[in-house]
Amino acid sequence: MTSSTTLRPVPRAGVLAIDAYVPGRSKAAPGRRLIKLSSNETPLGPSPEAVAAFRGAAGDLERYPDGAATALREAIADVHGLNPTRIVCGNGSDELLTLLAHAYLAPGDEGLYGEHGFLVYKIAILAAGGTPVVAPERDLTVDVDALLAAVTPRTRIVYLANPANPTGTYLPFSEIRRLHAGLPGNVVLVLDAAYAEYVRRNDYESGIELVSSSENVVMTRTFSKVHGLAALRIGWLYGPEGVVDALNRTRGPFNLSAPAIAAGAAAIRDRGFLETAVAHNARWLPWLTAEIEALGLTVTPSVANFLLIHFPDKAGRTAAEADEFLTGEGIVLRRVAGYGLPNALRMTVGDEEANRATVAALAAFLGRGR
Repeated sequence: MTSSTTLRPVPRAGVLAIDAYVPGRSKAAPGRRLIKLSSNETPLGPSPEAVAAFRGAAGDLERYPDGAATALREAIADVHGLNPTRIVCGNGSDELLTLLAHAYLAPGDEGLYGEHGFLVYKIAILAAGGTPVVAPERDLTVDVDALLAAVTPRTRIVYLANPANPTGTYLPFSEIRRLHAGLPGNVVLVLDAAYAEYVRRNDYESGIELVSSSENVVMTRTFSKVHGLAALRIGWLYGPEGVVDALNRTRGPFNLSAPAIAAGAAAIRDRGFLETAVAHNARWLPWLTAEIEALGLTVTPSVANFLLIHFPDKAGRTAAEADEFLTGEGIVLRRVAGYGLPNALRMTVGDEEANRATVAALAAFLGRGR
């Protein structure tokens, strides 16, 4: 008989194959003031109305929150003209992306995404027992033909961030429709529109219309970016009745806190604050792109609130060396080697001081390497 002291719990197959998600760093060199541009957070912070709603919820912390997040779903529905019964709220859009994988992937089923797709997609697929399948991209942009070519009888879910993270590129909605038309009806197409509010392109749509007319398309959104509520972890999903029913059966019964529900409902109704945040981004994104390119670096064209900066594969000028130099100056960008981009850094659009300081620090770094 085997002694119980020699036994220990062993995770099921596949769990230990998951690389844990590593968030953007939030510390700089000791003694330096931190300029954190690593997590695509808004430099404007949250709406004052959201802060007031958050504080107003502090008097009832002994009470369980509304498990249906009714006030938040109704606020989202009111602003976007949606049916609230087809909205699911989650602990960040990450929870919703994971719930979708668990609801629609059985062991051996395949989940598909683009070459530089958000790292959570792979984690969610593996955690559900599925098999990740990666389609190559073209010019750091999702390639619809490559995605369709990778579909097999085992494909059950396709994740597509639009705009994409960490590249900042996007697909026009004609391409999204072409992708959907080429997918079997039993495959869930997940349109991850975390940065939709920032996009100012006539050929872009977040996916609401396609969800409204389809049985196998869902759109996810977040309050962590333009709304400035990353600390509260609020996400939402708009989907067909069947998908919504499946997720409501599998999500936690109280997956959003009462302060998060209150703050989220106030934030999404504050359209003026959102417009200010979008206008700030529209001013500084092109400025940063032009200034950084003037230094001799390549910047991938972005429609989001961040940009991808490419460094030459040359000693003294690599992304790793730039990251080390910037950190020493108190400026933290995002390494993206885990996305298959070892010689690039992702920079969030910050406030004016942060933007100018980063450009100056990059100039100093490149000058040092000459």
